[in-house]
Amino acid sequence: MGVMMQTFYWDCPREDKREFQWWKYINEQVPALAKAGFTSLWLPPAHKAGNISGPSMGYDPYDFYDLGEFDQKGGIPTWFGTRKELESLIANAHTHKMSVIADIVINHNNGADEQQVNPITGQSRWTLFHPKSGKFPRDWESFHPNLYESWDEMTFGDMPDLSHRNPYVYSELLKLARWLIEEIGFDGFRYDFVKGYGAYTIQAFQEYRYMRDGQPLKPYGVAEFWDSASNTLNWVNLANFSNSNPVDAFDFPLREMLKSLCDQYGFSLRNFTSWDTVLKHQPQTTVTFVENHDLRDEGRPIANDKLLAYSYILTHEGYPCIFWKDYFNYGLALDGSPNGIAALVAAHERYAAGGTSVLYLSDDLYIMQRGGYGDQPGLIYVLNNRGDAWQGEWVTTQWRNTSFQPVAWWGSHDRSRPEDQHIGSDGRGRFFAAPRGYAIYTPR
Repeated sequence: MGVMMQTFYWDCPREDKREFQWWKYINEQVPALAKAGFTSLWLPPAHKAGNISGPSMGYDPYDFYDLGEFDQKGGIPTWFGTRKELESLIANAHTHKMSVIADIVINHNNGADEQQVNPITGQSRWTLFHPKSGKFPRDWESFHPNLYESWDEMTFGDMPDLSHRNPYVYSELLKLARWLIEEIGFDGFRYDFVKGYGAYTIQAFQEYRYMRDGQPLKPYGVAEFWDSASNTLNWVNLANFSNSNPVDAFDFPLREMLKSLCDQYGFSLRNFTSWDTVLKHQPQTTVTFVENHDLRDEGRPIANDKLLAYSYILTHEGYPCIFWKDYFNYGLALDGSPNGIAALVAAHERYAAGGTSVLYLSDDLYIMQRGGYGDQPGLIYVLNNRGDAWQGEWVTTQWRNTSFQPVAWWGSHDRSRPEDQHIGSDGRGRFFAAPRGYAIYTPR
């Protein structure tokens, strides 16, 4: 399936002292990320933002077609850089066989040029947009409420929400999607705040017949639907009904489980099989993650032993997404060692395939196997939530007469290498992990 990298965090250009240089910075990391095993890059919103209080992260779109080439809203570049730098980044990623995902924000707008009175409500709002790109100008009829739509599903702050049922808006959004894929070079979309508009827009984006370099292209898509597992699944099934190019969704309930694993004293590993997650029901349309810009930087970070959570998502099914700030700023990559995210990514790409089978489960010990598929032979994963001792158990696996070696491991206080293990003719072997730690074993 691959591994995705979320290439930003909140206010990253300022925090990393790379204002207006972020595209260049990501570009510098592309070769190393590709070598580590990452297969896709999720970029922050690339369009020119409203920038009401200074440079922003792009979640307040003003000109969808200004990727850093028109002098408006504070200057020519976006906070991340210029259009040419973005296109250079995308081209470099493609050279390294990585796909690039655009964060597309099509619920709300900001930074209008003038106020207008909405004749339906009699209220004055900032709804007149004259973008310098000359593309997708908007007025009050482009927003809620208008002649086409009286009910707005969800609002985001006080920004006016685009009315997708207005035929003009709908067609302009499809033109935007086509431009981003066919001309700019993006390979898919991360759909921001999909609760704010109908799933039919996602279906249209996913099913549009894109052509690039004379070849048809089906974009990847993943939606931010922040809710319970059941509500997320209902939305996914609605969006994918009669859809030949299904969209994925981020698994927020799984992330809450992983936060409990890392931060809650006495968390029982039995929750792994009882917790209601999207992954549990529908792994084929699930993006798993440990941290993102909203959670890490808006008050709900994981505070302890975060590598336990990363070991879970990089051994189990689903499409794992790694957070840039964890990998780079907090030093959890540990490239060149078996103890960090880099080793987990390598294990995922080389071994983590096939179905998942739980081999042992107690309050503080969890052992599972991935059955393998194609050229990925599978693995055995051990998680020990006991804080004071190594733990292991005899389990019956699918293998016979096979030696196993650890390829990635970590413990909160003990980074010792687990011993190699052998599975006999009866399929049984004993596998261990360090206190408050994990180990991934693979067949030799």
